Parts: sequence; structure tokens; C-alpha cells
Amino acid sequence: MRSFKFKTAVVVGTALFTSSVSFWVTAQWQFRYALLMALAVAFVVTWVLAHGMTSPLREMTGAVRRMSQGDYTGRVRATSRDEIGTLATAFNQMAADLAETDTYRREVIGNVAHELRTPVAALHAVLENLVDGVATPDRETLDLALNQTERLGRLITDLLDLSRVEGGAVALHRGPVHLHGFASDAVAECRLRNRSSGSRTDVTFHNAVPVDLTVEADEARLHQVFANLLDNATRHSPPGGTVAIAARSEPTATVIEVADQGPGVAPAERSRIFERFTRGGSRDGQTGLGLAIARWAIALHDGEIEVVDDPDGCRIRVRLPAAR
Repeated sequence: MRSFKFKTAVVVGTALFTSSVSFWVTAQWQFRYALLMALAVAFVVTWVLAHGMTSPLREMTGAVRRMSQGDYTGRVRATSRDEIGTLATAFNQMAADLAETDTYRREVIGNVAHELRTPVAALHAVLENLVDGVATPDRETLDLALNQTERLGRLITDLLDLSRVEGGAVALHRGPVHLHGFASDAVAECRLRNRSSGSRTDVTFHNAVPVDLTVEADEARLHQVFANLLDNATRHSPPGGTVAIAARSEPTATVIEVADQGPGVAPAERSRIFERFTRGGSRDGQTGLGLAIARWAIALHDGEIEVVDDPDGCRIRVRLPAAR
């Protein structure tokens, strides 16, 4: 197919041609017959070309109206290679992107509702038992209620962190971070959380980060990475297991690894564990967002995070670019 400009030129040329013919025929026939013939030819040619040029535009109009009602399945036939065809192709790509975004939005809403429902239902049951006199407000019952509110707090905090990171509202404040001391502080915080919750106090930690190793990073964002990776490794460690932290410097990057002695992650699942609200055998723990937050925090540093082979369990590797 010719370009849109060519088609327009044909319409204009047809009008000029028929006008010329009408003047020529006037000398031979009566004026009214010449004018009628010119108008008829111009109308037929213009209608055929205009119909072909505006057909994709009419399809786009209908598809846009359906999109306004939440239907993103409409597509436009892009049969030509002119400007209209290019517009139709771009429109179809936009429709596909909107459909994907809408599907993601629905999944996130469903997942958030599911995550909120569990602690809310548990807290409701505890309070209902207290009100009805079925349970007494002893230490164990109050601890159970407190744990559920803390779980809600973690979920809300994780959601806010993730929304800030994905929305680009998080500014990086890079500076030299001494990794050995930083890792020691992160381990101490993880131990404190475990003692406070009364869970996984049997897990030991091994800090094998070189004492003199530093990295250029944002401390707050790096703290999110360490906290989530250590929590993840702790939850999946076997009884009496060890969580090891190691790091090394390479010419182009600083490599940090956190390894546990748990069941590991199947190769097919390794990319999915960094997605939000991963279901079924998820390596992420209580909120389904920790590893997603870690991935985005690393991405802000132009780094990489992945699960690598380890016969003894799960090993998550982080690569942070070397300071330029």
C-alpha cells in the first residue's frame, strides 16, 4: 500500500483531473452533463480511497470505547505500511500493554487482599474469644494478637517500600559501606527479631565478609537487602542450621552471597522467587514481598541478584557495580 500522503494526493489529483475534463467536455457537450460526469467520477474515487484510509481509524475508535469500559482485547487490523498502518501497530502494542497492566493490577489486589485476610481473621478470632469469655487475656493470648498486628505492620511497610521503589520516589545516597561491620549489624538485628518472635533461635550465623572490603552503596537500601535475605535464609534453614554471609571484590563488581542449608530452589522457580506474592514453595516468607523489595533495591544500584547453584541449600548472589 502507498503512503497516506500518496492517497491524499490521488484524491486531490482526481478532483483536479475531473475539473479539467469538465472544462474540456464543456466545449463538446452541454455544461450540465459535463459537471455531472465530473462530480460522479470524483465522488466514486474519493469514496473508495477515503473508506480505505479511515477504516483503521474507525476500528481504533471502537476499540478505544471498549477500553474505556475495561475491555482491552480489541485490536486493529494493520494491513498497510503507511502512516495509518504504523499508527495501528502502535495502537495494538499499547492495547497489549494496557491489558498486561490491568491483569497485574487485578493480581496484586487479589494477593494483597489474601495476605491481609489471614492476620485480620486470626486477630478477629482472638479478640472475639476474649470478648465472649472463651479465652482469658493471658500472656499467650495477647502474644498471639500482638504477632498478628506485627504481621500486618510488616505487610504495610513492605507495600509502602515497594511502591516507593517502583514509583521512583527513592533517591539513592551512595557512600562507602564497610561490609563486614554492616553484615555483623544485620546479623545482630536478625537475631534480635528471632528472639522477639520466639522463632528460629536455633539458627547460627557465619560472617565471612573480609574486614577491609567496602562498597559504594546507599546504606538504607542495602540494609533492606541484607534484612530480607537473612530473614529468608533463616526461615528456610533446617533445625540447627547455619546461614553464611560471604563477599568478595572483582574488577567490575562487589559480590555478596547469603547461603542457607535449606531445601534449595528448583531451577525453574529461581526467577519467580523475586516476584511479588510468589505462591507455593516460595522462598520469600511472611509477606511475599521481601525478595521483590531486595531485587528492586539492587536494581536501583544497577546491580543484579540471582539464585545460584549450591548443593548444600540455597545461595543468593548479589552483584553491585564497582565504584567508577
